[in-house]
Amino acid sequence: MTESTGTNEPLLLRAYAGGICTLTLNRPEKRNALSLDLLQMLDDALDDIAADKSVHVIILAGNGPVFSSGHDLNEMRADSGYAAIHELFSKCSDVMAAMTRMPQPIIARVHGIATAAGCQLVASCDLAVAVDTARFAVPGVTNGLFCSTPAVALGRAIGRKHAMEMLLMGELIDAETALRHGLLNKVVAADDLDAAVMEYATSINGRSTLTMSMGKAAFYQQMDMELDDAYAFASDVMARNMQEHDAHEGIDAFLQKRSPEWKGR
Repeated sequence: MTESTGTNEPLLLRAYAGGICTLTLNRPEKRNALSLDLLQMLDDALDDIAADKSVHVIILAGNGPVFSSGHDLNEMRADSGYAAIHELFSKCSDVMAAMTRMPQPIIARVHGIATAAGCQLVASCDLAVAVDTARFAVPGVTNGLFCSTPAVALGRAIGRKHAMEMLLMGELIDAETALRHGLLNKVVAADDLDAAVMEYATSINGRSTLTMSMGKAAFYQQMDMELDDAYAFASDVMARNMQEHDAHEGIDAFLQKRSPEWKGR
């Protein structure tokens, strides 16, 4: 049975505006908990958008007072057998991995608390902007269930010691601490949130989609390599990037002091 909101609105909203797609988690009455249905919708949306060359950048947002509280504990307790729980965490892991593999950069617009898998969502985005009242935690340890899957994204986004502190203590940290740890790019007042997010989105939207997608993929791929292998791989990527029209156009435009005309190739 497919879940819906009390108002018959979809659990995930999509909005498109000039190369920018905003995906909004829409379970405000459940603190945007990541049910299996919502995760499937997010997975489907990312799959659609990845193939849509008209979308240059994605903003991930949430409705209601909370960005996302993580997994739906009521759903988990309704069927806590291994098969059901493994399906849930596997789907969530698929979504988080897909975010990293997306050709388009993803910006988290964090207007409230992000905990457990909600914090994992923030860590899985390429950029993250939060209001100064936002809070973050991976509190599974306090409920007897260590946040092992959120730890995958968190441990790759921030320093290992900071990640382990969050995972072992399970306590909320404020936005400024999250900024210092490297979980966020920017912390702003609530009235400035949309402007700060759009500053990133507009800049990315004006770049070559080919260059952005090649660069994003290469960045995450080389992070798991040894230093010499990473440089060899990155040298090959840049050499291939230089063979493309947009690299020639961008350099020529810079030398000729004009605006580039990107072709996405």
